Amino acid sequence: MPIIETAPFGLILWAVMGYLLGSIPFGMVLAKIMGLGNLRDIGSGNIGATNVLRTGSKKAAALTLVLDGGKGTVAVLLARAMAGEDAAQMAGLLAFLGHCYPVWLGFKGGKGVATFLGLMLALAWPVGIACCLTWLATAAVSRISSLSALVAACSSALWMAIFGYTSAIVLAVFLTVIVLWRHKENIARLRNGEEPKIGAKKA
Repeated sequence: MPIIETAPFGLILWAVMGYLLGSIPFGMVLAKIMGLGNLRDIGSGNIGATNVLRTGSKKAAALTLVLDGGKGTVAVLLARAMAGEDAAQMAGLLAFLGHCYPVWLGFKGGKGVATFLGLMLALAWPVGIACCLTWLATAAVSRISSLSALVAACSSALWMAIFGYTSAIVLAVFLTVIVLWRHKENIARLRNGEEPKIGAKKA
């Protein structure tokens, strides 16, 4: 039985929890701890795993990927266990927004791909797996991280419908719109054939 009912105050509480969890900049923290430099001065300047990989540290990139994804997963699972599905969706949404717009970094965060996949796995694991496989398949063919993220995000609402998680379709669409917005510069480079391949040193 939920400890906190999903009344308006409860949803606000879980929104705040999700945002604070999502806003932890693991990429920057790991780069600092591991002596990899300031991510803002490396590659694209992004705080996510793809840019961490440009430091040359696969270990740091992998840890960033897991931790950024874990933010979304933990936010959703904790809220669901304690307050139900509405709170889970709210916490997941705000964890994603926290990663993209963290207060600690002047609201200039990452593009949210790992956090997106992590919360999808927690919201509806078949959908999460399908999105991850979509990312992997696109990456295997294109070797372009941003394109893989865009295809995975755009497929999420379709996977929700296919697997019967209709209550989360609106959330999936909203998250996809944000992913597209956060990747607007990547989309421009993709159109011009200038988007770097996975593991490239320069943006």
